[in-house]
Amino acid sequence: MAKLTNEEIINSLKEMTIVEVMDLVKAIETEFGVTAAAAVAAAPAAAAAEDAAPSEVTVMLKSAGASKVKVIKAVQNITGMGLMDAKKMVDSAPVAVKEKISPAEAEDYRKQLADAGADVEVK
Repeated sequence: MAKLTNEEIINSLKEMTIVEVMDLVKAIETEFGVTAAAAVAAAPAAAAAEDAAPSEVTVMLKSAGASKVKVIKAVQNITGMGLMDAKKMVDSAPVAVKEKISPAEAEDYRKQLADAGADVEVK
């Protein structure tokens, strides 16, 4: 049997009466052991799970750790600040190094700072 495309299925549904569509729904529920109501209820739950992950996060420097010079250089590299400004930022820890960035970008920055010896948190 050839696989039907979504467009072909929709076009065939347009030609059906409401009674025929309801019979089709009942037949699908019986064949696959599901209900249309359960599928409709599951869709918002799946969308809510996707929305639960933050789209923007902040990388927080909690402390410089033992290798302060390495952490200053990492902050300088991440922020593009001058050496003195990066030192002031590290000295004022806890401080936000980068705000409103993607989680993937934040993980990269967290790794750079952690590798330099800093205590880092992503919020």
